[in-house]
Amino acid sequence: MRHGLASKLKRAISRTALIVVVVVIIVIIAAGGFYALTQIKTTSTTTSSVTSSSTSSSTSVSSTSSKITTLTMDDAFWPSVVDLNMLDAWEGLPFPVWGQYSVYQTLVNINISAEYHSETYQFLPGLALNWTVSPNGTVYTFNLRQGVKFSNGDPFNSYEVWTEMYQDYYQNANGSNWLFGNSIFNMSTVDIGASTFSAIGTMGLSNPTGSVLAMMENQSWPIYVTGPYTIVFHQDGPYAYLLGNLVGMPGYIYDMQYVLDNGGVGSAGTIPPNSYFNQHPIPGTGPYTISQVSEMAYVEFTQNPTYWGANLTAAQIAENPLLSPGNVQNIIINYKTDDTSRYSDLSTGAADVAIIENNFNLIQANPTKYAYATLPPWNGAVFALAMNTQRYPTNITDIRLAIAHAINYSAIISSVFDGDLYPMVGPETQAWSQYYDPGNYSDYSYNVTLAEQYLNASGVNVATLPTLQFTQPSGCAYCNNADQLILGYLSAIGINVNIVIQSYDLYETPYSEPLSQRAQSAGQLSLLGGENYAPDILAGSDPWVTFVTADGDGNWAVYNNSVVNNAVSSFYTSNNQTYILSQLAIAQKQVYDDAPYAWIGTLGLMEGSGSLAYNSQIISGFYTDPMWSGTNTMPVLNTITFVNGQ
Repeated sequence: MRHGLASKLKRAISRTALIVVVVVIIVIIAAGGFYALTQIKTTSTTTSSVTSSSTSSSTSVSSTSSKITTLTMDDAFWPSVVDLNMLDAWEGLPFPVWGQYSVYQTLVNINISAEYHSETYQFLPGLALNWTVSPNGTVYTFNLRQGVKFSNGDPFNSYEVWTEMYQDYYQNANGSNWLFGNSIFNMSTVDIGASTFSAIGTMGLSNPTGSVLAMMENQSWPIYVTGPYTIVFHQDGPYAYLLGNLVGMPGYIYDMQYVLDNGGVGSAGTIPPNSYFNQHPIPGTGPYTISQVSEMAYVEFTQNPTYWGANLTAAQIAENPLLSPGNVQNIIINYKTDDTSRYSDLSTGAADVAIIENNFNLIQANPTKYAYATLPPWNGAVFALAMNTQRYPTNITDIRLAIAHAINYSAIISSVFDGDLYPMVGPETQAWSQYYDPGNYSDYSYNVTLAEQYLNASGVNVATLPTLQFTQPSGCAYCNNADQLILGYLSAIGINVNIVIQSYDLYETPYSEPLSQRAQSAGQLSLLGGENYAPDILAGSDPWVTFVTADGDGNWAVYNNSVVNNAVSSFYTSNNQTYILSQLAIAQKQVYDDAPYAWIGTLGLMEGSGSLAYNSQIISGFYTDPMWSGTNTMPVLNTITFVNGQ
């Protein structure tokens, strides 16, 4: 299960353009070394602008007189299910990852500045100083930075990365799709289990020798090392988005030696596999460490005094902001469920940054003090109605089409989101415009007459239809408002709906089950991702794989169609973009005709009806999760800057 509490709903920094994307591989010289850069080139057409009070790209209002040493932030979410345990990062837990990039760095970074301000996706050096890609697109060789250490002093090297990757495979019960649902490696030659990790722990990861080193160097396995600072990923086909996977949840690097020294990797398939790390966070290599944890209350982050990038120049940080050593010594993130309490903290100065939802109008009413984060039209935070395609009566295509045409989408956008929702035609989002709407469709029209025609065509006597179960997690005001409208629209065509509000754990349970089991345990209707969905990785394939393939872990419609499955598999079997697009057009037609989802739009605000707000008299700006807040709800800690320039 990869989409946790309120899953995947957030990201910030406003910009407005439409993008046309082409993927190319180029090689450049940059500060820090020679590296291969996968760049997604874009052409842009400006469509509108957003006022400075509604963007987290910051507006200076006044200067503070002294250096800030501690910053306080209020979040509405606590890292779900596993607290701070990173052993389940391979499946999207915990959410949110407050230490994203600032504690747990990645081999590959995204140029977050370019992404936010010029709609250009550039993959830059992270813990990998450079990399090369074979001409056929199947072999990626990463050369790692030397001299890097985890915050506890353990050395970072290729043996650490190798062990973490195969730990992910092991935790996924040795499933071939262990890299976030992507079956891109031939794992048939791999033989790894609990005894393997025990042997690795005995040998140690600083300088393994003998049988352990021979295993790590075994080139018949898809991931192998060729030296202490070189690791190779050999894909089974020319999948183009390995780098995008490594920027997200599967790519966060943590100290496997610490794991092996403190009880090991635990039991495969168990969440969490080793609960020791829930409250004893695994060390990372980043500019911050987790210095204190108070369960369900707060987490304190402190600057890492031995951070390898502490002496990067201003120019190097400007090129790659995710490597910044940070600008404040201590950061405290409080967990507060009550929106009024969070607003009170922000208004009184007890907090400098906070998620604000129900009181968001008060933020908007005071633009001289507050600024807030917005999402651009091409973001990946999807709000949609999922219809259970395997449970009566939503297992009937004409019933689903009737529901899709009974909904007044523009009214939901206007009244629930105050216009801050962008219409879309799924399953792809405009975050990857080269794969967006290849069949040139329009979203389902609001047409009551057509909806009634589909009901008649279904052959079902509407009077005998059971009341549909519409499940919803508690605590989402905008979800409830949208659901009430949908209930009214369906009632108008004779379909009765019962909204069932559940705790998030109970609500989420059916969607963590195999497809065959969730068919009957999930309601007939639900919101995609619980509230909405944003990705955990930067991959153009992600929405297609996640929403509409049988193995997709975001497949909340329980949808399974062989035509779609085969077409989407082109991402793994071909690097011919024309062919891939032709296959996706086939897939989209099938999905459009089958209507497993009613696509409502992508979010304009990080919280749907609210956002991440901050005191703009103190904070000048920050960057947030480049996965459209699919992995984090807070700012990236080491990118926060202040009005006084510290």
